[in-house]
Amino acid sequence: MPVILEDYQRNFLELAIESEALKFGQFVLNSGRKSPYFFNLGQFNTGKLLTNLATFYAIAIIQSHIKFDVIFGPAYKGIPLASVVCMKLAEIGGSNYQDVHYAFNRNETKDHGEGGNIVGASLTNKRVFIIDDVMTAGKAINEAFELISANGGWAIGCIVALDRQEVVDLSDRNELSATQAVSSRYEIPVLSIVTLLHMMEFFKDKISVEQRQSMEDYYIQYGLG
Repeated sequence: MPVILEDYQRNFLELAIESEALKFGQFVLNSGRKSPYFFNLGQFNTGKLLTNLATFYAIAIIQSHIKFDVIFGPAYKGIPLASVVCMKLAEIGGSNYQDVHYAFNRNETKDHGEGGNIVGASLTNKRVFIIDDVMTAGKAINEAFELISANGGWAIGCIVALDRQEVVDLSDRNELSATQAVSSRYEIPVLSIVTLLHMMEFFKDKISVEQRQSMEDYYIQYGLG
């Protein structure tokens, strides 16, 4: 089945290269795997890049038709994402998104002032949509679910920029990827702006034969296929 990219997904990948958020080469990941690409969303660090990034997230969220009250960004990279995407949703999402709130967590609980470990909107009795950069083993997302539940809310969806579409444990080739595992565990949709297959399709004529082969080999070794 052919992989189809929408315009906003193409624009995201173009800006990922322009900002050097996405690089090709040989990189050793935290998992120890040798990857032919490296993705660092922190490189979207100018006003131009950040407003475009917020647009890409917002479009994916709007197209999902998921209803929620609060967009939640886990510390640290999720913090600016929650705020700028909340603003962009109000700008382009119409009346359904004018009253969406945002929140994020502190890494340490505050014991003075308003106290607690949540900054921004209250999560109590709220439908919460989680936003982050990528998902590998899903650890940060699992912690976000615990925080949301502990503060009286319930998570109803999640979005990341890039779904690497990798199995976590190679000993079980039928295992789910990190995003699929989170979706199954919490019974929620996990969205992404793009997946690894989107990326491979977009760059197939834009990178060298060797780089393309490295991407294909990596997907064969670690991917869901």
